[in-house]
Amino acid sequence: MFKIRRSEDKGLVTFAFSGRIQEEHLPELQKLLEVETQAKSTAITLDLVDVRLVDREAIRFLATCEAQGIMLKNCPSYVREWIETGRGYKQ
Repeated sequence: MFKIRRSEDKGLVTFAFSGRIQEEHLPELQKLLEVETQAKSTAITLDLVDVRLVDREAIRFLATCEAQGIMLKNCPSYVREWIETGRGYKQ
């Protein structure tokens, strides 16, 4: 199961994710982020506090988001490690 909640406060848009982030969810996430960046010039944060599992493509997606200036909040330590070391998504 995967859920997304959107909130906005003082120009900061936060998408709170819960459950498992898998490759099948990425097109929806990319579309949400594209719409948000086109609509406004607001800062975007992805809150991962309730994320339980991510697959290889999700790690790649999160690393790309962060490289584009999107903040990852409450990122699980294993996800942070995989992003920083490239483990789980480099071929």
